[in-house]
Amino acid sequence: MNKSRSIKQNTPPDALPNFRNLGVMLRILLLGNGLALVGAIFQAGGWLDVALKIMQISALLVPIMLCSLLLLWIGQPVLSRLSYWRGVWAVNIIAGTLTLIVYYIGGEFYRPDASGDPYFDVLRGEFISVSMCGLLLMYFRLRARGLSRALEDARLQVLRARIRPHFLYNTINAVLGILRAQPRQAETALEDMADLFRMAMADEQDLVPLHQEIKLCKQYLALEKMRMGERLSVDWQFQDMPDDALIPALLLQPLLENAVYHGIEPLIEGGCIDVLLRRQGAELKIAVNNPCPLHGNVRPHVGNKIALQNIRERLALLFDAEASYHVTSGKDFYRVEISLPYMKEKI
Repeated sequence: MNKSRSIKQNTPPDALPNFRNLGVMLRILLLGNGLALVGAIFQAGGWLDVALKIMQISALLVPIMLCSLLLLWIGQPVLSRLSYWRGVWAVNIIAGTLTLIVYYIGGEFYRPDASGDPYFDVLRGEFISVSMCGLLLMYFRLRARGLSRALEDARLQVLRARIRPHFLYNTINAVLGILRAQPRQAETALEDMADLFRMAMADEQDLVPLHQEIKLCKQYLALEKMRMGERLSVDWQFQDMPDDALIPALLLQPLLENAVYHGIEPLIEGGCIDVLLRRQGAELKIAVNNPCPLHGNVRPHVGNKIALQNIRERLALLFDAEASYHVTSGKDFYRVEISLPYMKEKI
């Protein structure tokens, strides 16, 4: 039985960040070093002393942060099963314990002043470590809540952008045109349209199996081909692309609809849409390439680009820095390339 994944289940507003996400790790490193810079400025007696203070703080901070990230990466499956506050305690305990270990291993390197109180140095390091950990977790909690609201806004946008009204009108007219002459084909077209709209209006899944998305796209293209005939063709290319891969729901269909509406339909002779799906290591690569009218020859359709903007937003919300969206356009072609992490469907 196929099971789709929902972001509402994986990253609720009050949930620890995914410590295996590249964007999360980069943010921790950047924010941690930013806090270290602020601390160095407050401790320094002058501009020349800032660099020395940063080196002293980094000598302690860097090994703690790197070791913490390694342990959190390993322990992510366990942390994801804990309640939020238990997870916060677990993360703080990890950071505090590593601080003690680094202090113990570092010996006099972290306590050059023999006349000072070593216990005070250790407690100060513990306090700084736990405080930084708490600030970072607070940042990720506030960010998750902000993204949760943004995701709801994106879902409202996608309801407007998933199926353009012109597609509905054109399909109904095409079905009416063949209803008497080809009733079976008209019946199949209406079934495809019903399936398409059922999936388009479902708002409960964020990640769906690749084969489900491809089936939906082929139903959509069959409806468009019934209207456009031989003017529309599609070349599907699969390269080591597993069917159990998960992708955001309705990621591919709006790209194909955009290619048909803005690329193929304005061309008198029509054209071919090239769809490339391949797996490259731990990444999935999706590319949609279509011809488009030459500037000045044919007046292209004018769109509001809501669908493409929504795709960018959903990729950023679901995968952070691990996903990318790139558009290349020329005089007579338009190409969209998407890269996202390879996530398996759970059976």
